[in-house]
Amino acid sequence: MFVLIIVVIAALGTAFFLVSRSKKENSMNWIQFFARGKDAGFSFREIELLRRLAAMCNIEEPASLFYSQPQLDVCIRSMVRTIRMSGEGEEQGTQDFLSKLYDYRKKIEMDKPRIKNGISNSRQINEGQHLRVLVAGTGVYRSHLVKNDGQYLTIARPVNIKISSALSWTGTKISVYFWRQNDAGYVFDSEVLDEVYSKGVSSLKISHSESLFRTQKRKSIRIKLHKAAFLYLAKDDDVQGKIEIVPGLKCFLEDLSDTGCAVIVGGKAAPGLRVKVQFAMDNSAICMLGTVRSVDFKEEVNRSILHIEADPLPTEVRNQILSEVFGMLPEEEEETLPFRVLDDEAAGISKQIAPAAETSQEAIDA
Repeated sequence: MFVLIIVVIAALGTAFFLVSRSKKENSMNWIQFFARGKDAGFSFREIELLRRLAAMCNIEEPASLFYSQPQLDVCIRSMVRTIRMSGEGEEQGTQDFLSKLYDYRKKIEMDKPRIKNGISNSRQINEGQHLRVLVAGTGVYRSHLVKNDGQYLTIARPVNIKISSALSWTGTKISVYFWRQNDAGYVFDSEVLDEVYSKGVSSLKISHSESLFRTQKRKSIRIKLHKAAFLYLAKDDDVQGKIEIVPGLKCFLEDLSDTGCAVIVGGKAAPGLRVKVQFAMDNSAICMLGTVRSVDFKEEVNRSILHIEADPLPTEVRNQILSEVFGMLPEEEEETLPFRVLDDEAAGISKQIAPAAETSQEAIDA
């Protein structure tokens, strides 16, 4: 009997020790969670909301929200789903908190090595890279990289349809600018060594540069799309987010971020235009007001890609866009929404987008 009592006491003592240890470890985990949250710039109230999200999503290591993109995505996706079901999307406090989560989510992705690490010399430029070639006193030409080897770069013969006079390229000093995807803009000086044919393309050999000047780091994450949209010339009194209710010029949205987008239109256009792009997303209309910063004109198909920098967006609209960019929409809508929009476009565009009246092609031609 005495031995049995000793065994029972020992068992209870072990259980008490394990429970106490578990509680202590759990307490330490949450202390670490709040410390990491504070370091990440969240307020105590926001950290408490994150703690509840982590618990609701059964995150085994809650502090991983502050460094693990997949774990943070689980919580944001759960929050977006809850907002949609509860109808709390119109509350400003909810939208502000979601916006802060998206900012932190963007920071985690932008800090990834594949985005953070740039390039240091022209030998690292990928073939096919689009280029802008500046000739002092003459103008800016379009080109692309045909071949990159250890001795020189081979670029397609630069073109500018506005410059009619032929240029003797050999020996010409040039400056080359390009935008590296998911990275930044770069510029370097070079010299044309020879005029050649490469891969069946009239080309130039230009000298390498051992130092590239990094001009601007990308500040947003973009998603590739092919979504029917409408383009409008902006009026002086236009404000961000105002939905159009009259016909406009049909176009296709090719990429999208919370700071801008790219659209394909027929004909030519010029940088500096103030425009609006309107499209459907998550069963609602989005209208983005901004400025055309650059244009890629493809003469062979008479189309232009307009790269548009958006004016600051209302918080709710920005959150809608980032939900698409980061893939936070429910799976069933991610699958059906693009097809619905394209079908509507073929039928005359849905009422949800507030169909737009046709702006003449001449209005956007340069």
